[in-house]
Amino acid sequence: VMTKTGLADALATEHDMKRSQVAKVLDTLATVGAKEVKSAGKFTIPGLCMIKTRLKPATKAGKGEMFGKTVFVKAKPAK
Repeated sequence: VMTKTGLADALATEHDMKRSQVAKVLDTLATVGAKEVKSAGKFTIPGLCMIKTRLKPATKAGKGEMFGKTVFVKAKPAK
């Protein structure tokens, strides 16, 4: 597992930049990514990865059979 410092080091040596500059770029990328995921639900780094949010539907209240016994299930909101 590569840490943020390790990634910044690798990118800095590859592109002849200072590690602090690359670290700032990575911070900006994380900030922009978090904002996009929150607003659009999806963030893509082309050629690398896509981050999506998944929506879980609400569950209805009712009765269910578990191991031969009747169990009352509470309603839960969507997440």
